[in-house]
Amino acid sequence: MKRFVVLFGPSAVGKMPVGTALAQQTGMKLFTNHMTIEMVRHVFPHGQTFRKLVMEFRRRIIEEAAHSDLPGLIFTYVWALELAVDRQEIDDYVSLYTGQGGQAYFVELEATQKVRLERNVSPLRLAHKPSKLDLEWSRKDLIDRDHRFQLNSQGDFFYPERHLKIANDNLPSDQAARQIAAWLDSF
Repeated sequence: MKRFVVLFGPSAVGKMPVGTALAQQTGMKLFTNHMTIEMVRHVFPHGQTFRKLVMEFRRRIIEEAAHSDLPGLIFTYVWALELAVDRQEIDDYVSLYTGQGGQAYFVELEATQKVRLERNVSPLRLAHKPSKLDLEWSRKDLIDRDHRFQLNSQGDFFYPERHLKIANDNLPSDQAARQIAAWLDSF
């Protein structure tokens, strides 16, 4: 069965390292939200055209993955849970998979702001996210998003039957991935 795993949580929560470990353990492919962001930002600044292209590229890649023989796709996302537009975006991606007989799963990572600020400057993160190289801006952006948006659920997630929440302040990525893989295998 094809699987679409939405791996979400606040910025610098560890989605990329956990997603990488999960992909290695399961054979699914990892598609981070920054893959499209970094590509488009080389041509267009943030704005309407930037957002339009990022969303179009994401949708097409997810659509093709849903129609392919891949065992699944792990998509990382910073989800402002209170914004209807973010939920609609995820629901649209999910429908691409479920429309092909696949299943969607939601894995939420949670870590304290202190831990995430430390991770925000990790070499792995900066190597894959050049838009975060302005460390002062990136730090302020992380704190600002924490104040403006609800980035973790509080017992009120939209799809509780396919939702796993992991606090990964001190949990190594490979261990978090093993927990996720075991949970996926339970379906």
